Amino acid sequence: GSHDSFSYWVDEKSPVGPDQATAIKRLARISLVRKIMKKWSVTQNLTFKEQLEGGIRYFDLRVSSKPGEIGQEIYFIHGLFGIKVWDGLKEMNSFLEQHPKEVIFLDFNHFYAMDDSHHHFLINRIRSAFESKLCRVECVEYVTLLYMWEKKHQVLIFYHHPLYQEYPFLWPGNKMPAPWANTTNVHKLLQFLETTLGERSRYGTFHVSQAILTPRVKTIARHLIRGLKNTLVHRNLPMILNWVKAQKPGVMGVNIITSDFVELVDFAATVIALNDLLLEEDDSAT
Repeated sequence: GSHDSFSYWVDEKSPVGPDQATAIKRLARISLVRKIMKKWSVTQNLTFKEQLEGGIRYFDLRVSSKPGEIGQEIYFIHGLFGIKVWDGLKEMNSFLEQHPKEVIFLDFNHFYAMDDSHHHFLINRIRSAFESKLCRVECVEYVTLLYMWEKKHQVLIFYHHPLYQEYPFLWPGNKMPAPWANTTNVHKLLQFLETTLGERSRYGTFHVSQAILTPRVKTIARHLIRGLKNTLVHRNLPMILNWVKAQKPGVMGVNIITSDFVELVDFAATVIALNDLLLEEDDSAT
């Protein structure tokens, strides 16, 4: 999985998003501030299509309306506005059309400046984009690849808002817990990942291990121009990747792992390779 999957492009000319504090919005009237924000808002380099081609199958999504804009268009957002959600969904669907056995998870977990009418608009966009590819809510343990292929489903949508109850193809957010370490320290992050894996639900949910470091205000202040990638990610990715290599998938093991800048190391290939351990278990059992 990728963290803030959509943030490969943000619009530094647009107003700052409603996910930011009032003080930041005031400061961001200065164009240089928005340029600096961009360095800290972008957590991926690859487009959705490029991420899909690179093996990413879980997408972490934050969305918002644009206050003051006429209509109900919804955009991706991380400090600054990204592309229209509709454009991203179409890009993903195009990949799925070409690869009918691939399955993706879309986790809509933060909503800003959205009332119920915005939500219904967005949900209808999701339905229009994927139609019969959408997998209805089911017992998690039933949802194997074989199950998906038989039903010709390719998309699971997780929707962290009470309106999920009105649509049979929206999975509740509590089926996709993603505990967040909220630290700049790689050792604390790895300890947190270990602890939360040990506490994860045995059955009935998916589980996201967020292998990401989060900058604090003072981190940004000290390294304004360097940005997230050069300050936190480059230096710590090798240690994070070593942790990934040491994991086992399956019950009480890792399930979905997310990272920033997924192409900087062999992140996707390393996570995918963990599945070989499940095959070895099957072989030894038979």
